[in-house]
Amino acid sequence: MISIRQRKGVKTTEVSEDYAAREANVKLENKLPSGCASRRLWKLLSFTVGGTVALCIGLLTSVYLATLHENDLWFSNIKEVEREISFRTECGLYYSYYKQMLQAPTLMQGFHGLIYDNKTESMRTINLLQRMNIYQEVFLSILYRVLPIQKYLEPVYFYIYTLFGLQAIYVTALYVTSWLLSGTWLSGLLAAFWYVTNRIDTTRVEFTIPLRENWALPFFAIQIAAITYFLRPNLQPLSERLTLLAIFISTFLFSLTWQFNQFMMLMQALVLFTLDSLDMLPAVKATWLYGIQMTGLLLVCILQFFNSMILGSLLISFNLSVLIARKLQKNLKTGSFLNRLGKLLLHLFAVLCLTLFLNSIIKKILNLKSDEHIFKFLKAKFGFGATRDFDANLYLCEEAFGLLPFNTFGRLSDTLLFYAYIFVLCITVIAALAVAFHNLSDSKSQQSTGQTGKCTIILKPETAYNLIHTILFGFLALSTMRMKYLWTSHMCVFASFGLCSPEIWELLLKSIHLYKPKRICIMRYSVPILILLYLCYKLQHAEEGRVRREHAAAGRGQAVHGQDLNQPPPLRRQQPEGADQSDIRQEVPGGRARPAEVLRHRLRHPGGQHLLRAQAPAGLPAAGPAGRRQRAHDGWPRRERSRLETCRPPSLLRRDKEKPATLHSILH
Repeated sequence: MISIRQRKGVKTTEVSEDYAAREANVKLENKLPSGCASRRLWKLLSFTVGGTVALCIGLLTSVYLATLHENDLWFSNIKEVEREISFRTECGLYYSYYKQMLQAPTLMQGFHGLIYDNKTESMRTINLLQRMNIYQEVFLSILYRVLPIQKYLEPVYFYIYTLFGLQAIYVTALYVTSWLLSGTWLSGLLAAFWYVTNRIDTTRVEFTIPLRENWALPFFAIQIAAITYFLRPNLQPLSERLTLLAIFISTFLFSLTWQFNQFMMLMQALVLFTLDSLDMLPAVKATWLYGIQMTGLLLVCILQFFNSMILGSLLISFNLSVLIARKLQKNLKTGSFLNRLGKLLLHLFAVLCLTLFLNSIIKKILNLKSDEHIFKFLKAKFGFGATRDFDANLYLCEEAFGLLPFNTFGRLSDTLLFYAYIFVLCITVIAALAVAFHNLSDSKSQQSTGQTGKCTIILKPETAYNLIHTILFGFLALSTMRMKYLWTSHMCVFASFGLCSPEIWELLLKSIHLYKPKRICIMRYSVPILILLYLCYKLQHAEEGRVRREHAAAGRGQAVHGQDLNQPPPLRRQQPEGADQSDIRQEVPGGRARPAEVLRHRLRHPGGQHLLRAQAPAGLPAAGPAGRRQRAHDGWPRRERSRLETCRPPSLLRRDKEKPATLHSILH
């Protein structure tokens, strides 16, 4: 009876304490209804403003890039053939398939022409839908034929406006990713501003529109944003399912639109494998992402008529190896630090060996040799031996597949992006190393007590994912210049997130013994605002400088020709007979290379009218009327004029790799 009384007494004490605690909570809730309502209202207002800013900044970026393209090429004032010629290198090839589908009598005949193509490769009939990623051109041509817009919009404008519209989606996805990581939409605004001000290094859509990366990177950015949200803890089941659906759709579209999809997603799979091995990511979520990658790639394989190169990709072999090794090697995340480190190294070795084994077996079964030139290129690029393979040597000779130029960091530093990125990267790397060491060394206590040990440094899974992501893609960009656009765009996201993140400022202020909650709030908002003001100031002065240069160039042109140069000209016509051919000089516009034989002659008609004439390649129109803004024979408008120079040989003319190719260079 005594023991029962004691138990009853304990129970009554516990009940009374629990009841008192509940009463206190009820009183607290009754006291703060207005505060909770105001907080919810503030969150709703912030979400509305942030979402509106995201949509506006995306649309403005799209319009800005389209305007730059128009100003650079005078796209609306040149002929249709000149517009098509502006799609240089392989861009014109991709656009030709869009045009071929539009010119086909029926859609079925258009499909038949792509499946049985005998024009792309000499003396061969190939399946273009299997060999190339051109489903976007097929879909766009179908959409153009179905929609009632033929009377209002030309096919070429429908094509380029679609890609500029994708840039709006791209910038919005970068904005949302930075917002999700930092918790404030100010971070997304800073990321978008950095993307625009560093557009030379973040995108090349304005002058190489049909490139596959311009189609694929917006979907890749959506995928990263969705993964960032998916890795958040305690998601609702419905939110988790919708996020997985968004990841799958974006992964599928990214894989369908770019031939380098498997290599990019292999880097992404390495990120997931690293975080899963270091226990910085839930294993279940990593498994979901592995499955989505393989499912999306296999679906693309089916649409590309069972492209064997996809089946023999390292991505599928690696993901299968990770899942098999996880099943075979159990209790990987238990034991002491040294024991777990040994298991981790053994697991890494098992995955690597199994990947190579599965990949070799698949290639042997399928008799696959279509991607050997890529591995030969990588082997020769990193100094593991020379190769006589033509495709590999072609890649080695291409500047875009060389090392990242050092002047890239100077341009990124000029907008403070590189400095902010290094600052955030150093802090997050230190935090990640501390968390990884804690996870590896504290596994014994977790196994015995069932509880996670306390760590003073916290690194969220979504932050850890974006950290390893930016490091791996940074190494890829340093080794291959063409891949820098994957890194620089994510650099904008990561740097802006760090400057607006309370966790980053908390770590920094605690390390220098200046930690106060108010200081964190001040730093995370004041620093981004100051950088935004600096970027606005720099943008304004850059625009004023451009306008001054254009006015100066226009003034020089008016001094030479004596009339207004603001209107676009018609095509040049032949010079009338009897014109005076004195005072022959060549003009090389600043910032744009021209062929040596394109000469501007200041000519005088017997009637006193000044004429302009150029020596053109055979078969092209020659001269146009005076007093109008003139174009060279390559079709590009001359928007800026430098001082008149004497004729220089072609070897001294600078070729700008980032500018559209001239018609003369294409014809010769």
